[in-house]
Amino acid sequence: MASILVNSRSATINKCSLLIEHFCTPLLTRFKATSAKQTPAEYCLDLVRKYDYENYLCALLLPNTVRSAALAIRAFNIEVARVEEQASDTTIGKMRLKFWEDTVDKIYNDTPPRNPVALELHRIVRKHKLSKHYLKRLIVARSEKLTLSVFPSLESLEAYAENTASPVYYLLLEASDIKHVRVDHAASHLGKAHGITNLIRSILYNAQRRSIVIPQDIMMKHNLSTEEVLRGKSRKEIGDAVFDVSSRAKLHLEKARSLRNDVPKKASAIFLPAITIDFYLERLRRVDFDIYHPSLQHRSALLPIILFWKKLRSLPY
Repeated sequence: MASILVNSRSATINKCSLLIEHFCTPLLTRFKATSAKQTPAEYCLDLVRKYDYENYLCALLLPNTVRSAALAIRAFNIEVARVEEQASDTTIGKMRLKFWEDTVDKIYNDTPPRNPVALELHRIVRKHKLSKHYLKRLIVARSEKLTLSVFPSLESLEAYAENTASPVYYLLLEASDIKHVRVDHAASHLGKAHGITNLIRSILYNAQRRSIVIPQDIMMKHNLSTEEVLRGKSRKEIGDAVFDVSSRAKLHLEKARSLRNDVPKKASAIFLPAITIDFYLERLRRVDFDIYHPSLQHRSALLPIILFWKKLRSLPY
């Protein structure tokens, strides 16, 4: 019976996701290679679909003029973000990040390496005149994290979230030719909310790698030891700590939403990930911030429907 329910849920999710992909058929058709060889654009699309599915759905719902830019930027961010989990030690991680730092320099010198993400990002950078320092900021933040064993405070986690998520939104706004300080302000808060939420979602994965992402000041507040988090003990106290961290994400999300009147209509779709953030935080609240709860370990069939409906009805994020 359980397997039937799981299969039914998976089928529902697939149908909802396919609805969005069908809606964006012109994009997917353009991305298909004309030969057996995969194009850089198609490679980026597949990379985002595999490793960042929620943002993949959001990217498909963007206007035609910015979709390919979103997929290239997010593919680059995935490559940089995955360095930490792929590297066996700090030295190797630093070397891989140095490769991407050099790659960005080569992109802006019009000599990108024969890497599909680099080639597609080069095309996007030339087309939209994207700022180099935002791409570099994503790399620097990940590089600093390699040598940072823990987050000493909630503020340090918040700063990391800002540096690993907000630049993506700044780049998407540039790709949409939108330059306004209040829109950037909204993007900054959304990036912080997104980055903090990503870290919450990674707590269990990082614990398996014997890494702690719950800030030390929050752990001290709730008398949590490192071993308790790594072994999944004291689940109530861990839930209390997760509540504190998620409250900060919710605060930034609400601030971003309070500024939505400053966001022009053509940029509203860029802020669609606010829906995915709010959706996860609400699911987390309903299980009393128990990150071990089984309902949080799988995709929701409702999210693609909500995203599609928001886009279709041009509803605010």
